[in-house]
Amino acid sequence: MRRRPAGIVAGAKELPVRREDPPTSLHREFERSGARFFRYRSFLPLLLLPLVVADLLDFHYVGGSHLKTELWQLFGFLVALTGLGVRAFTGATVPAGTSSSNTACQVADALNTTGMYSVVRHPLYLGNYLMWLGFLLAFLSWWMVLLVTCGFALYYERIMFAEEAFLRQKYGTSFDDWAAVTPAFLPRWRQWRPASLSFSWRAVLRREYPGFLGVSFAFFVGDVIGDSGVQGRLAYDRHWAVLLGFALVASVVLRTLRRHTKVLTVAGR
Repeated sequence: MRRRPAGIVAGAKELPVRREDPPTSLHREFERSGARFFRYRSFLPLLLLPLVVADLLDFHYVGGSHLKTELWQLFGFLVALTGLGVRAFTGATVPAGTSSSNTACQVADALNTTGMYSVVRHPLYLGNYLMWLGFLLAFLSWWMVLLVTCGFALYYERIMFAEEAFLRQKYGTSFDDWAAVTPAFLPRWRQWRPASLSFSWRAVLRREYPGFLGVSFAFFVGDVIGDSGVQGRLAYDRHWAVLLGFALVASVVLRTLRRHTKVLTVAGR
């Protein structure tokens, strides 16, 4: 008896055999550009700084009130801290060789699918976006919020595409099964699964002090530019200066501990 080719059912309409489509030229271009953006992902967003500074030069107090403005800036700061917290929790519960900040090449010694990775595929980039969003909201830059959001989507979409192509090639169906139920960027909290590793404060301190310094510096500089523009003289609020001073001291101490001691070293992290 002749065997029917795969995809044909007796008495039914012939169905095509399902094959995985080869990558198109557009797929390959996305991977190449994503790989380039990946190498410079920490620096390219800084190209927006001239636009941010220009916008700050036209800064105005909320309702003409310095106090209302400070309260609104506190809200923006909390949004930025939420982004930093997302990054911190992610980094505190993942094994070594994953979720790293290296730029030379992609590294993934394991496929993270628990903790933050159980609700979103790219939690570190979500954290980055919230940090930017908090700053822009704090200084009332509405059009910059839209511009940065659009730029962020286009820029990080390529990086995510390249990263996922790498993970799919390395982990195959394990990656596909996880990606099929886990959103790329907007968390789906109802499918939370506890992280496979316990929370480590030492891992947080080792990984995230540059982010805290960056947020503190941005809010201080933004406050100096904004207040000075409104008041027509050099002006700033003391609490942002104190915050920046604390962040600088903490960063120096933590960087020294990281480079010259094993105090912040955690086995397997």
